Amino acid sequence: MGDVQASFWIGFHVFVLAMLALDLGVFHRNSHIVSIKEALSWSAVWVALALIFNGWIYTQFGKQAGIEFFTGYLVEKSLSVDNIFVFTLIFAALNIPRIYQHRVLFWGILTALVLRAIMILAGVKLIETFHWTIYLFGALLVVTAIKMLKDAETKELHIESSLPMRVLRKFIPVTTQLHGEKFLVRGDSGKWVGTPLLAALILIEASDVVFAVDSIPAILAISKEPFIVYTSNVFAIMGLRSLYFVLADLANRFAHLKFGLAAVLFFVGCKMIAVDYIKIPPLISLAIIGSLLGLSILSSLLKSSRQNKTLP
Repeated sequence: MGDVQASFWIGFHVFVLAMLALDLGVFHRNSHIVSIKEALSWSAVWVALALIFNGWIYTQFGKQAGIEFFTGYLVEKSLSVDNIFVFTLIFAALNIPRIYQHRVLFWGILTALVLRAIMILAGVKLIETFHWTIYLFGALLVVTAIKMLKDAETKELHIESSLPMRVLRKFIPVTTQLHGEKFLVRGDSGKWVGTPLLAALILIEASDVVFAVDSIPAILAISKEPFIVYTSNVFAIMGLRSLYFVLADLANRFAHLKFGLAAVLFFVGCKMIAVDYIKIPPLISLAIIGSLLGLSILSSLLKSSRQNKTLP
């Protein structure tokens, strides 16, 4: 692809900021419970926008760039389902009403975009400067895949003892009482106090950083072009809020998805480790990743269907 024009970067960020302003300033100006219909509509919008952008990438930079974008988007979108499960646990543990969940996710994803940009640029620079780090990234993904398989049945989240909560409490006291959609309020002593919404926001940010440590190396195994890696990440993240409200109540139906995600991470990790010895064409990588995810989703749905049939 070569150097991407600065105008492309500027134009993309103008588009993202405009969509965020439209989202919070118009469609979600007032806090409300996001219905399944609304969430499905927004999910469809974000998928359509990603595919349109994918088409633009294809025509602007060629077939390989188009395949790399779509593969990166597919991997990030799939891994984000794991984020959704964690978000569900966080909101449940802190008793965050559904009416305020969109607000927390909005600000969480907004700041996640900045963190992802920093991590992607740092990752690309590391690989360019120290080529051997690609082997470390690959090994990290393989280890993560194995750990994901071992922890597939783990569903506990210890909020109070978590590192992000301990750090937050060192800077500001946190109350268990909600104050509408506010993140900070004045306490009886006049000092600022964090609400459960602030705690949820910090925990979501922390969990996103943890997931990014896995997902960004996975996409760097697909493309080394920062513009491709970043934009595919952003499109997947921007659609995460609406996807959350679609899948939050259905997460348990995808029982085998973790195995599919682990297989994907293992594959791309091995691909990074063997990058100097085995060249896998982008289209073959896309086919393998799509097949692994598709089989895990199909297997999950079949299991869920069988369980429903056995219920009295």
